[in-house]
Amino acid sequence: MSDDQPELAVGADAFTREGAGLEVAVVGGGAVGATAAYDLAREGTDVTLYDRGSIASGASGRAAGVCYDAFAAPLDAEIASDAIERFRALSGDDTFPFVECPYVWLAREGDAGRADAIREQVRRMQEQGVVALEAGPDELADRFPAIETADVAVAGIAGAAGYTDPAKYTACLAAAADGAGATLATETPVAVRTDPPRVVHRTDGTVHEVDAVLVAAGARSKRLLADAGFPIAMKPYRVQALVAEADLAEPMVYDATGDFYLRPHPDGLLAGDGTETVEADPDAYDRDATPGFADGLVDRVAGRLSGVAPELDRAWAGLCTATPDRDPLVGELDAGLYVATGFQGHGFMRAPAIGERIASEILGGDGIDRFDPTRFEGDESFDIAAGMTIESNR
Repeated sequence: MSDDQPELAVGADAFTREGAGLEVAVVGGGAVGATAAYDLAREGTDVTLYDRGSIASGASGRAAGVCYDAFAAPLDAEIASDAIERFRALSGDDTFPFVECPYVWLAREGDAGRADAIREQVRRMQEQGVVALEAGPDELADRFPAIETADVAVAGIAGAAGYTDPAKYTACLAAAADGAGATLATETPVAVRTDPPRVVHRTDGTVHEVDAVLVAAGARSKRLLADAGFPIAMKPYRVQALVAEADLAEPMVYDATGDFYLRPHPDGLLAGDGTETVEADPDAYDRDATPGFADGLVDRVAGRLSGVAPELDRAWAGLCTATPDRDPLVGELDAGLYVATGFQGHGFMRAPAIGERIASEILGGDGIDRFDPTRFEGDESFDIAAGMTIESNR
């Protein structure tokens, strides 16, 4: 292992058999793919991590880096908790930053349906032992003076939360996978084939036969798998974000009524919304922010801050992936063919836990029944819904 490759050590309780002797191709050098490659390599598996570009050149490099355990459903809460703990364990001066920061989600006065939904979420979280509490506007203002609370009906506060740099996390895990023996094949577009599992280099036709292929290529997963004869019920969609100069130390905030989020950032703050509920082409989407998006969001963010006037630095667009039931597709799609996609904007924050779980399944462990990709035929018609949306109870 070279000096610039981090040596990471985390328990491997999820794994059920040794990976020695197995060959696995991981297609997609984003956060989930890099994590899975690392977890497989440290179990002795012969892993090759492929990406058509560079590591984190897709959605992971454009993600918000917001990480929280604010889920009411038991499985989601378990995965989020495991991911947060792993972010903490792997982060450091020589790897990537993870900054502890409370996460607040709120509903405004007049939005009774979402206010009731937040109260119910907090109650269910507390029943499961999740660190969360309900707060009114006065309590919220006392705890977080930087936030404007005059129009807030109710807020939830999650303590197990923080933020990081998604590109640095992904690069760190890919380097650690390399240090554990994996091969990094960047700038290498491939096609996926089965019977037997294999990848075909699109540049020269070279075939690499393996024991298993994991497709974790984000928005491009759908096309890769369709070309292999396996349609999946997933749609890529475009989202937008910006960085603005502002003095904000905490918290991270999701305004459910206004449908936007913000978090501290080394250059000030990062904010986002701009979800487009139409399917996007991952090879042809506009990576620049829509004209007017940034100015409009800066104004809305300014209204949520107390005594802070953000000034736009930069803005961009990225891709998320949706499924009919808003749960991801994670697991075995066919013999020797695995997939991990459809995360509704929560893929990066779940990556440490999802990467570990899909690696475990490839090595013979149990899959995640609720996320089983074969629960859909692949030709379902459905509408795209933003991942952070809180449905009104009324």
